[in-house]
Amino acid sequence: MKTPIGGSTILPAPLAMASAIALLLAAAPGLASEAGPLPPSPVITGVEWAPKDSIIYMADDSDNWPLAWADDGHLYTAYGDGWGFEPHIDIKLSLGFARVSGDPPDITAVNIRSETGERLGDGRSGKKASGLIQVDGVFYMFVRNADGAGNETTLAWSDDYLETWTWADWTIPELGFCAFVDYGPNYEGARDAYVYFLSPDTPSAYEETDDVILGRAPKDGIADRGAYEFFAGFNEEGAPVWSRDISERRPVAALPGCANRLDVSYNPGLGRYFMTMRSRARAGGRDQFSIYDAPAPWGPWTTVYYTETWGDETLADMHFQEGWGESARIPPKWISEDGQSFHLVFAGRDHFAVRAATLTVAEPGE
Repeated sequence: MKTPIGGSTILPAPLAMASAIALLLAAAPGLASEAGPLPPSPVITGVEWAPKDSIIYMADDSDNWPLAWADDGHLYTAYGDGWGFEPHIDIKLSLGFARVSGDPPDITAVNIRSETGERLGDGRSGKKASGLIQVDGVFYMFVRNADGAGNETTLAWSDDYLETWTWADWTIPELGFCAFVDYGPNYEGARDAYVYFLSPDTPSAYEETDDVILGRAPKDGIADRGAYEFFAGFNEEGAPVWSRDISERRPVAALPGCANRLDVSYNPGLGRYFMTMRSRARAGGRDQFSIYDAPAPWGPWTTVYYTETWGDETLADMHFQEGWGESARIPPKWISEDGQSFHLVFAGRDHFAVRAATLTVAEPGE
């Protein structure tokens, strides 16, 4: 057992122990049957994807796409390594911005220019967004590649819908791909007065690792690095313990070789958090796409969907054709009221790609 923090004895996280065991998912319609690192979801028994020819493709030759549902009803996004939507700009940006309006299949989008927010660069050398939310009218953006070499995370914020940005004078050297947990418009429906975020436990945005860690900050202290706390295990009552010392962090999910590009959103219809995860076969990693769910940001996380193929092709084969190197998102705005259908946003063919999905939910008592 670890040294107590705040007078509570810290026990190993039950999920972290269980998730180290790779289980074979039971084959079912719409549910991948490949071996994933976590047990199956007790709530969701299957995922049925809309046909590939129904995928919406917008914004040619751009990727990334973290999304925030704002108080004006629109989605706001940040793109990378491209030109975004219209009006077309004459320079390729490492970090650019846009507003997305409507609901699939009727979507429109426009670029938002920002002298203080836009960044140049390519690959690891260019700053890119990994997380975006709006809280109390202010947008907060986690930005990866903060050291100019693919490592570290920093923060920026905007109170005028992505046109003007203020940049933090600090970084998080230990974490390379932080993603906020997203809720309703302007963070409506959040579980408490904190903003939560998850990250692979590595300084790099490009290297697969085994663990996912959890942090949080008070809503009125997101710009203050000193206000950040990190999940440090569970106390004897099973409640999460928090520490401002990042060296005390403990994993909330163990995903051997799978922890890399992620995103997290809350599905209020099912009362479950959804974490999408994409990794590639680098440095011992797995080339996979997966979706996990949990009743709380600290877990226990279980498997909704796991695959290493897309139809008859492997994800490695599909990387350049379908853009699966970037993370995928499930924006809360595009989750149905009953929680049983959603739209996935991903960088398909280096576009803003949108694909519909329907969930099969377990009956009570199953």
